[in-house]
This record gives sequence, structure tokens and C-alpha cells, in this order.
Amino acid sequence: MRSVKAFAPATVANVSCGFDILGFAIDAMGDEVEIRLRDEPGLRVVSIEGDEGRLPYEVEKNTCAVAIQALLDELGQQVGMDIYLKKGLPLGSGMGSSAASAVAALVAANRLLGEPFEKKNMLPFAIAAEKAACGAGHADNVAPSLLGGFVLIRDYHPLDVIKLNVPNGLHCTLLHPHFELKTSDSRSVLRDNVSLKHSTIQSGNVAGLIAGLFQEDFELIGRSLRDVIAEPYRATLIPGFYEVKEAVKAAGALGMGISGSGPTLFALSKGEEVSGAIIKAAQEVYDSIGLGVDVYHSAINTRGAYVLEEK
Repeated sequence: MRSVKAFAPATVANVSCGFDILGFAIDAMGDEVEIRLRDEPGLRVVSIEGDEGRLPYEVEKNTCAVAIQALLDELGQQVGMDIYLKKGLPLGSGMGSSAASAVAALVAANRLLGEPFEKKNMLPFAIAAEKAACGAGHADNVAPSLLGGFVLIRDYHPLDVIKLNVPNGLHCTLLHPHFELKTSDSRSVLRDNVSLKHSTIQSGNVAGLIAGLFQEDFELIGRSLRDVIAEPYRATLIPGFYEVKEAVKAAGALGMGISGSGPTLFALSKGEEVSGAIIKAAQEVYDSIGLGVDVYHSAINTRGAYVLEEK
């Protein structure tokens, strides 16, 4: 075996009330990475497709290479690998673009090396890549992309990641308006301090959301999709946010929130059939404000990243 190609899915992080601690994977789209062995030691980023020439080829900056190097460092090995990245996710979209690249690269490289690591044990390497990409080593995108399903990051020291139940029939609709919102800008509007009142409300919603997932109580999930800490500030950066939120809930969505740092919005629903009404309602709002939008609808991805091809 000289080459392996892997796929890693897009993700929704934060999930409204779960700021920096909750995320889930979706089936609709993702990134592909092919890793090829070569005789000379060291990593090399050979090609990147679908990024409009914006992603770095330097191994110390490219998330694929950073993730693989962290894996190799843990093994204490010097291995020659060429990296071929095919982006299926738009940059700066809030759909875990950098995470998907790193995770796909890890899964491919790990298979090439005979799978010395289980999936969950590769999370620290993916977190290292996220830190290189955005300056903060958060796991709420890389964990669901790698493991699939809904994931809770309970703590980082030590890393404690828990997979949650995914109710049968839970569906996600993504709305990606045509503008880019930098993660740094989304974080810059947040407040350093949270009131006791808002902390209590947020804790109740996180607990309610997790309980709703395990009990498969869709109404409880909908009631719990409320963020009083980050969303009120980040919503001001996203045109039409509250109008879209009102429209999709009237169309049958359980709730709507900001995917990651935005500008993509996610809406959860019971069953795929509601997604058509959600998309139509959102499209009408975006048309009224003159903003284009891409829409995707998908079941929750419970598989996570996986190998597509090996030669």
C-alpha cells in the first residue's frame, strides 16, 4: 500500500448553547485528502484544489501537514509523505473547513502506517492543527468530524470527549450566505465576563439539549437550542439573522443557530421532509435583503471520517 485517500465531514460547532463544547457532523459535504508515501523523509503539500489559491503549502502552516507531523512526532518516526488536498468546504464558512482537512489527512496517514492509533487517540493531533489554523486548539469541530455524531468536549486537561446519542430522524439544514466572516471577528465581539443569570440559563439549555438527545425528545431539543452568551453578539455580524431565524422556526424547524463562528446557520428538524419548507422560508428572507445563499440538508453523520480508497 503506497497511497490512501480519506474523507472527513463538515461539522456544526457550538450548537447554540454549547459554546466551544458541543459539535456534530453532517453528511452533506466534506474534504478529501490523499496521502502518498515517498522514499525521502519529510512531508510535502503537493496540491490543493478548491481553495481559490488561498491555503498555504508550507508544512508548518497547512493543517493537513501539521496534523500528520504531530502524529509522526508521537510515533517518533521520520516518514516521507506527499499530501493532496481537495476542498469540498468553503473557507471561513463556519462548517469546520480547517478541521475536515486535518482529520481527513490524519485518517489517511494513520491507515498508511498500519493504524497505530484508534480514532479517538488522534484527537490531540487534530487539535494541534486547529491551533495552527486559527490560534486556538478547540475540539468542537475536529472531534465530531473524526468520530461522527454529536460530541461533547467536557474538558481539555486532560482531554475528555464523550459521544452523545443521535435521535433517529434528526435532520440538519445548513444556510451559507454569500459572505465570509472571520473567526477572529466573531470572537472579538464576545464578552469576557458572563452574568450569573446568563450562566444559569445557558447551563440549563446545555443540560436540556443533551437530555433531549438521549431521550429522543425533539420538543426538548428545540426548547434547548437557545444561546444567551455568544449568539446575541455574533448575530449582529450576520445580515438577516433574526429574520431568518423567525422564518425557519415558523416553517417547522426545532430551532436555529450559528454554525461555529458563522456565517453559516444551522436549523435542526424532525425528519428530512421539513427541510424543503425551511429552505424556502430562508430563501425568501435572503432574497428580500439581496443576499445570495447556498443551502444544504443532511442527516447527522454518525460515521465520522473514513477511508475512501487505498492502493
